[in-house]
Amino acid sequence: MNAAVRSAVRSGISQGHTVYVVHDGFEGLAKGQVQEVSWHDVAGWLGRGGSMLGTKRTLPKSYMQKVVENIRTYNIQALLVIGGFEVRATAGDQVGARTLENELCIVMCVIPATISNNVPGTDFSLGSDTAVNAAMESCDRIKQSASGTKRRVFIVETMGGYCGYLATVTASAGGADAAYDMAGWGPFPVHDLVGHPTLPPHARAYLPVTPPCG
Repeated sequence: MNAAVRSAVRSGISQGHTVYVVHDGFEGLAKGQVQEVSWHDVAGWLGRGGSMLGTKRTLPKSYMQKVVENIRTYNIQALLVIGGFEVRATAGDQVGARTLENELCIVMCVIPATISNNVPGTDFSLGSDTAVNAAMESCDRIKQSASGTKRRVFIVETMGGYCGYLATVTASAGGADAAYDMAGWGPFPVHDLVGHPTLPPHARAYLPVTPPCG
């Protein structure tokens, strides 16, 4: 995300635009947490993880008027938003409100950034490849331990919400026997796997119905 912000800032400046960054998402825009940035303000952001600007998952419906007022105050003529599913939905809400607010009749662009890779209308999102590689590193370490025993089942749980991308791709790359995601199953306890037809027989034999004590 920081690399994307850096690229956007420097690209805008090189084309003669005045570039602002907003801290803490749309909530920050509503509160006026807007800062003009220069070329050197984003130096060193390329390799930084997380978000230097901060993030908020709150949706701006309750303070849309404040957002509109600050768009007018700072004379914002284009809006680049980086985030996941909620950000896309928020941008859609703003487009829908254009008939009520002239200030929202500006260029809006969403860069998908979520490890879940679940933003509709996009193929790939920032962070998803990093998440797959991090999960793969953990799986490689688990496989080293698993190679020393033949009577245990190792279960790896990933993030990803109701999208199975992270679990499926990691399982495929790591050589897992099976992969399950909540999109198809919904929430389920681990021991429901015992009777599932896709669980390999050799794994079913060593997956206990009740967890061991100790």
